[in-house]
Amino acid sequence: MNVVLEYLLAALLLIGSGFVLVGSLGLVKLSDFFKRLHGPTKASTLGVGCILVASIGWHAWHGDGLGLREILVTLFLFITAPISAHLMSLAALKLGMEQRPSRLAEDGDNRPD
Repeated sequence: MNVVLEYLLAALLLIGSGFVLVGSLGLVKLSDFFKRLHGPTKASTLGVGCILVASIGWHAWHGDGLGLREILVTLFLFITAPISAHLMSLAALKLGMEQRPSRLAEDGDNRPD
């Protein structure tokens, strides 16, 4: 395998993994529903996209074709992630999610007695 292609695919994998990590941390650490929704839909979509592009490049280099499965997963991800995020945000606005407590209280449980 060409050394430049190996470095390019490794860089795509590292960048994609970094985006997925940042999106996961955003989901866990951010306080509001709308902020938590932003992390996985934006960063993780880019991360999985980079990983799938690296997979397509690896399969194309080894003569396995362009990897129809990876292309379909990429298309499905790029179509469904923004639509599902939009629908979840619309549902949260309709339900009045901004009036509810955003996280558990620091002293423990946030459930009513």
